[in-house]
Amino acid sequence: MIYGDNIRLRAIERTDLERYVDWFNDPEVTQHLMRHLPLSLAAEEQWFDNMQKQEEESRPLAIEAKDGDQWVHIGGAGIHDIDWQARRGELGISIGDKRYWNRGFGTDSVRALLRHGFECLNLHRIFLRVFEDNERAIAVYKRLGFKEEGRLREHSYRSGSYLDMIIMGILRSEWEQTTEVKA
Repeated sequence: MIYGDNIRLRAIERTDLERYVDWFNDPEVTQHLMRHLPLSLAAEEQWFDNMQKQEEESRPLAIEAKDGDQWVHIGGAGIHDIDWQARRGELGISIGDKRYWNRGFGTDSVRALLRHGFECLNLHRIFLRVFEDNERAIAVYKRLGFKEEGRLREHSYRSGSYLDMIIMGILRSEWEQTTEVKA
């Protein structure tokens, strides 16, 4: 397990898949994700079987939130497409359970992933892609030390208009500076 202040990241289990299908078929949840087509349980099961063949370090993780005295599965996150020579990986996150939006669990999850990526995986750089209209996520990433590195102009067509895709990244040295400030 990877722990944050109020979250923990664990391996995704086959029993989690129905929740992912529910979440990823909700247009409000997928509004800021790269998905735009309906998702079947069969497709998610196939994804799960293929994921089990990936190296463990690149597999996505389930996010569980501490809710009272129990842990509740609320989403998924991970660092994928790791390039071990360049020591970089791409971060992805989605809080699927809307009851847990705007409560700091996404921030806590990204913070835990950064610590894991830099301290355990020994990465040098972690980056992500975010749609320009996802202002809430961009604010979180900036607060945690990510910097805008580039922009893919009119990269995606969503809901009748084109959106830019923003590339953001953080270097280990920058992350270390932000953690020193909080210590």
